[in-house]
Formats: sequence, C-alpha cells, structure tokens
Amino acid sequence: MTRKSLTITDEIHDYLLCNSLRETDVQRELREYTAGHKMAMMQIAPEQGQFMALLVRLLQAKNIIEIGVFTGYSSLCMAQALPEDGHIIACDINEEYTNVARRYWEKAGVENRIELVLSPAVETLDKLIADSKTGCFDFIFIDADKSGYDDYYERSLQLLRKSGLIMVDNTLWYGKPADPVEKDNDTRAIRAFNHKLHRDERVDISMLPVADGITLAMKR
Repeated sequence: MTRKSLTITDEIHDYLLCNSLRETDVQRELREYTAGHKMAMMQIAPEQGQFMALLVRLLQAKNIIEIGVFTGYSSLCMAQALPEDGHIIACDINEEYTNVARRYWEKAGVENRIELVLSPAVETLDKLIADSKTGCFDFIFIDADKSGYDDYYERSLQLLRKSGLIMVDNTLWYGKPADPVEKDNDTRAIRAFNHKLHRDERVDISMLPVADGITLAMKR
C-alpha cells in the first residue's frame, strides 16, 4: 500500500464530493455565489467545511472563535452544527465581504448564533482575554493574514479550554513552504509557524493535506 496521501485529481475530487458532501441548500448557494467573487480563492473547500462541522459535533462545542470570515461559508457550516445555545465570535475587518455572510447566515436561520466583530482580530482576542474569557472556548478556526498567525495562535491558546481544538488553514500554502526557493512574506510566515507548532509541547498536532493544508492543534 502507498505510504503517502493520494494525489487528488479532478476526477477523484468529484468522486469525493459526490460520495461524501452533504451540503445544505444555503451552503451550496453561498459557495456557488462566492465562486464568482474576485477573491474566490479565499473560500474554503466544501469538504473542509463539512469536516469542521463534524469536529464541532465531536467536540460538543458551544463556544467558537473564527478569525477570518470572508463571505461566511466556514462560519455557516459551524453554526449549523452548533446546538441552539451555541455561539461563534466571528472576527473580520471587511464589511463588504461580511455583508454577504450576514445575508446567508440569516437565510439559514443561524444569525443568532454568530456575533460578527468588525475589528482587528488581535484587538478582539485581547479584549476577550481581558474580560476573563480564558479557557472558555471549545474550537477556534484561524484563516486570516498569514503574518498574523503566530499572534492569533498564542492568544487562541489562552482562550481555548483544555482539550479544545484549534484549526489553522493554509498551512501547506500551495506547497510553497516546502520549497526553499520560495521566500515571499506569506510563505516565510507559514513556514515559521509550521516549524513552531511542530515543536510546541503545549499541543498535540496533526497537519493534513486537506484543501490547502490544515493543521489541528489540541490543547494539552
């Protein structure tokens, strides 16, 4: 048997979606709308959204932080997996993109579970820490500016409960961190972040070749 992950061709990806994906009508509508967006590459893959929803249910999560919202597909997937009293603090700075998110959250009937905070995420996280919310969150999703990953991660660890989970998106970043020739700022930031997590004994980790690469970090 092969000792590495399968190369995902378009045909295999189509098969995966046909035999696994269970999108709601609103999720599919939002994903298809976002596909035509000028920044469509920021959209997470649908299989990743479904995986996130499964993790929310496995964790029996009630309190979530999302760092980086875009048009709201990931927060929609998580919100629909939450119980009625679940709560997501969704951090972003772009009102134009998140207005799309608000529209689809409302259409799905989950807008009451999502608190959108339009402010730099570090400020929002620092305020939560100052408000004694450390150890209160079950799941945190980081998918924002790559140079900020380390700052978001350190604050997220404080806010996360023991055995809570952080998911970090784009940790394979088009494969560029594996290529020493690639030295743009985002690639350098991801490369340094991955190196740090590999050695961070505060968490148990797994980097997975899902979409553009995700890393799961469970707080010890």
